[in-house]
Amino acid sequence: MAIDEKYVLKLYVTGMTPRSARAVMNIRQILDEHLQGRYELEIIDIFQQPQLAQGEQIIAAPTLIKKLPLPIRKFIGDMSETERILVGLDLRPKTD
Repeated sequence: MAIDEKYVLKLYVTGMTPRSARAVMNIRQILDEHLQGRYELEIIDIFQQPQLAQGEQIIAAPTLIKKLPLPIRKFIGDMSETERILVGLDLRPKTD
């Protein structure tokens, strides 16, 4: 992974429920800390834009999709498991 590689992420939420708000806050905190200025985060409310969720086959919310760099990865939940997110984003090596 190149050090200046740009991350493109989409976070699908259901309105501003407490769980959705927590997911937004948690993922922003993780990205600001580990990818300062190297990411693009789009937050999509599936109540307002259901067609976008359908196109991505979103079955639960909140769901985070890492579009770039490849491979595409999906994370479901409130994004509170920082370690799992960092490993999934290839920002930290997987430990056994």
